[in-house]
Amino acid sequence: MNDVRVRIPTPLRSFSSGEAEVEVAAASVGEALDALVDRHPELRRHLYTEDGTLRNFVNAYLNEEDVRRLNGPATPVGRGDLITILPSIAGGSGGPGESGGVGGSAAGGGAAVAEHPAASGVLSNEEIRRYSRHLIMPEVGMEGQRKLRAARILMIGAGGLGSPVGLYLAAAGVGTLGIVDFDVVDETNLQRQLLHGTDDVGRSKLESARERIAEANPHVDVEGHEVRLDSSNALDIIDRYDLVVDGTDNFPTRYLVNDACVLLGKPYVYGSIFRFEGQVSVFGAEDGPCYRCLFREPPPPGLVPSCAEGGVLGVLPGIVGALQAAEAIKLVIGRGEPLVGRLLLVDALEMRFRELKLRRDPGCPVCGDEPTVTALIDYQDFCGIPDAERAEAEVLEGTPSVTARELADRLAAGEEIRVLDVREPHEWDIANLGPLGATLIPLGSLDERLGELSTADTLVVHCRSGARSARAVRRLLDAGFRRVHNLEGGILAWSADVDPTMPTY
Repeated sequence: MNDVRVRIPTPLRSFSSGEAEVEVAAASVGEALDALVDRHPELRRHLYTEDGTLRNFVNAYLNEEDVRRLNGPATPVGRGDLITILPSIAGGSGGPGESGGVGGSAAGGGAAVAEHPAASGVLSNEEIRRYSRHLIMPEVGMEGQRKLRAARILMIGAGGLGSPVGLYLAAAGVGTLGIVDFDVVDETNLQRQLLHGTDDVGRSKLESARERIAEANPHVDVEGHEVRLDSSNALDIIDRYDLVVDGTDNFPTRYLVNDACVLLGKPYVYGSIFRFEGQVSVFGAEDGPCYRCLFREPPPPGLVPSCAEGGVLGVLPGIVGALQAAEAIKLVIGRGEPLVGRLLLVDALEMRFRELKLRRDPGCPVCGDEPTVTALIDYQDFCGIPDAERAEAEVLEGTPSVTARELADRLAAGEEIRVLDVREPHEWDIANLGPLGATLIPLGSLDERLGELSTADTLVVHCRSGARSARAVRRLLDAGFRRVHNLEGGILAWSADVDPTMPTY
């Protein structure tokens, strides 16, 4: 047995009592993970399938090496080794070819975008002045700047990641920026999405981004695609560009972009964010891995929280998006060593950067030696969205409930009702029903704290919008509680229908 450390990622720390790292005694990776879930049983369903195998949307790394490329759970560990649990991250915190493909090698041995015929064009005196700090760098120079002007780069999303990506690529002189986004600016976006301002709330993100980019650099041509990217249009849209920068915030679009780029031979720069943590890599490059080599399958809907549910530090998309922009520029000018075969992990809370090795999986269904995915599929179905929506609807439909107005009236009439809040403590700090006697028991702790509740009480359970509390009600009913109801619409409904002074988030 050796003492090894197991690093727990932010999305799973609510199931580990907040611990970021634990030390266990083990002889192998599998034993270390078993010791971890023995200590924190709630982690088991997030890490393992019912038959005990590691889930396809969660990877484990021993130091810098993917355990799957070693000897799996049987991989031996040594004293002081670090095992990193690497889960899929949903958030990009955003919204939702004629000019080349994958070319030869960059100076550092990575991938490069094929040179566009227009790269030989002459820069105007105004452009020379604007890009002078690039031009005096031998790694860029006139040749590299002409390549940037001729480049056609597609941004998926004009939100958290798309903001720094769009601004930096425009400032760098990328000639054509395509933007896919059909969302509108919301007030909650302004904490991180710097393409948009207060006056843009309610406007199309695409139009807001177009204006801001034109202000940053009028030499950039913005091509807008105000559509939901799906299997019917992805190939046509992506094929018009040299490379893609992925700022998606959901799994169906991420797998769609991955598969489309691999099928078209387009490299794409991946980025994802959650709370204080981010991931960056380059997928779809020649002989390099794709996203499915990292995460073969998506997690079940609802298992991995989105940025809307878990939050994101406002500057984190700026850090990750700037890294994505740097990778895109390197691919265009053919210089440096892109993040092909490498996954960069960013921890802004501890301000640490770690690099993990990635390899193309010969058995990958998209980029492997014998691919089985040779055309785009229904990615909503692949990610289980319809089934999850139906299941959620069934839970809500079959759950006893009360409206916010009904609850307020019953409390005002003196009825003894215990209000149970199943949100997280930091959500309670934003807004709560504490003055009405509400009790906070987060959903993840409900099973172990059932002893604090009485089956004789009338319970009304609430969360932010009603979904988590509906699941809590089902658990309570299964545990023998009978006088229990869900608050329809959660605390948002209370703010809208009862107390408009209560803040929303």
